[in-house]
Amino acid sequence: MTEHTYVLVHGTNSAGAFWAPVARELTLRGHRVIAVDQPYHGAEAYLPAAYQTQDLAALATEPTPLGRLGLDDFEERVTGVVRRAARGARHGKVVLVGHSMGGVSVSRVAHAVPELLAHLVYMAAYCPAPGFPSIADCMATPEAADAIVPDRQVIGDPKELGVVRLNPRTGNAEDLALFKEMVCADYPDADFRRVLTGLQPDEADRVATDHAVGDAATWGRVPRTYLRFGRDRLVTPALQDLMIAKADERTPGNPFRVRDFATAPHVGPLDPEPLVAALTALGH
Repeated sequence: MTEHTYVLVHGTNSAGAFWAPVARELTLRGHRVIAVDQPYHGAEAYLPAAYQTQDLAALATEPTPLGRLGLDDFEERVTGVVRRAARGARHGKVVLVGHSMGGVSVSRVAHAVPELLAHLVYMAAYCPAPGFPSIADCMATPEAADAIVPDRQVIGDPKELGVVRLNPRTGNAEDLALFKEMVCADYPDADFRRVLTGLQPDEADRVATDHAVGDAATWGRVPRTYLRFGRDRLVTPALQDLMIAKADERTPGNPFRVRDFATAPHVGPLDPEPLVAALTALGH
């Protein structure tokens, strides 16, 4: 078996720990795995004091350092990890994997250091194109019209705070039902609660509006795979198909290899084995 180095990039309001089941299985199969924490996420998460106390009035205005960041900061973090991983790799170039929001970092990094990458993997991830160059533009397409988004659950003013702030610790039944439908509608409730505990309240607002279109001469030369989730209610299957098609139009000699997970919700199947099998089957 050929061994590889995987760099895994989490999605919105998440952290590197999201990848723990996949990372464990890849590691047990002899691969080298680095799960990235974006700035102020995961092991370095900044949690507002009012989030801990559940003082929702104070939470609406409490500042956070995450509000100063944008996609440049996220790309710099991942590019730095890829550079270090490639320097220390005995296994060749890096396989770079992004979930959801992580896709925009993947595209940016592939433009910055294509020579260090063996493969790009977008897992129900945003892959902007010239006609929809940011996450916000992707979500404004007709293909995303029926996406479930937590607009009413946003706390405070994102433009003032610099973050989209949610409350994963809420006890509000309506909010919990929306969160579950959005990310893992068919999961048992106990597993949904586990997913919820892995989320943090704040996500940098600018990441959704910063442009992240991969250049055909750099990003476009790296082999790429799309893991398509057929029951995703956030990055809808129609939007996933649009992003795949537009990317392939730009690089017809290097199209996406698509693996379809017809019953997977946004966070993926409960059993990590199908994802691990897809990642270890990538051609290099």
